[in-house]
Amino acid sequence: MNYFRTAILLAGLTALFMGVGYLIGGAGGATIALLVAAATNLFAYWNSDRMVLSMYGAQEVDARSAPELVSMVATLAGRAGLPMPRVFLMDNPQPNAFATGRNPENAAVAVTTGLVQSLSREELAGVIAHELAHIKNHDTLLMTITASIAGAISMLAQFGMFFGGNRDNNNGPGIIGSIAMMILAPLGAMLVQMAISRTREYAADELGGRIVGQPLALASALVKISNAAHAIPNEEAERNPATAHMFIINPLSGRGMDNLFSTHPATENRIAELQRLAAELGAGSLPSARQGQRGRSGPWGVARNRAAPRGPWG
Repeated sequence: MNYFRTAILLAGLTALFMGVGYLIGGAGGATIALLVAAATNLFAYWNSDRMVLSMYGAQEVDARSAPELVSMVATLAGRAGLPMPRVFLMDNPQPNAFATGRNPENAAVAVTTGLVQSLSREELAGVIAHELAHIKNHDTLLMTITASIAGAISMLAQFGMFFGGNRDNNNGPGIIGSIAMMILAPLGAMLVQMAISRTREYAADELGGRIVGQPLALASALVKISNAAHAIPNEEAERNPATAHMFIINPLSGRGMDNLFSTHPATENRIAELQRLAAELGAGSLPSARQGQRGRSGPWGVARNRAAPRGPWG
């Protein structure tokens, strides 16, 4: 169902682009705008991973500097049928994580120090599985395509404002139509883009829950991360709000409303879906409270609770 919804939203975004081009009446201008937007997003597609990792001061870790974290990622990547991604650690007290990279062969998973310090081993595994699901689902490519079309719509709307209202024939939208198009077309594209982003979060939750085998551990992690996002600011994200959609939970406001302007679904809605998945898989128990207690002796800041039993992922 998530893939069907995504396809419908992409079709709607494409139809909006074609509609704006039709109103302007200039197929050549529409093509130029699409090419420029595609070139811009193609550059971002090839370079965004390095840019965003640098933006958040993420440091790559390996089996020597963060053995438990890297081992966990490797185990889950194997369960997901993915090549081992690069692993990065961000020195940030807000628990959060994101995945980046243009394809599974060039992917990276980045987690904050706040995440590994505040979650149990099972919860941390759930978050990592969610990020691996984004990689497996090729969501980075999907969102690049979406951004390309949305950018083209915005450029066309600006083009129509300057040229559409001055047409002497009846093909143009006129000055009133041009103003309306300049405002409504980019707004519509933004709403569809956000809806696609929310849909991909649901899909990553489902696949991540299946990968880790404990959907309720991911649900528990989402609750902790969402609550912390209200209380612990992420200064880098505040300075770069355009990257907020990459994180597992909105690092900016942490609002729980599943509204039109949110890049993330409401946390309670995500938990409800994970509870349904847990019932389907027969995984109906949450990690115990003692499994959430972690020491601080690990080389990456936090060691797992040695008394906690291992999950089905290793």
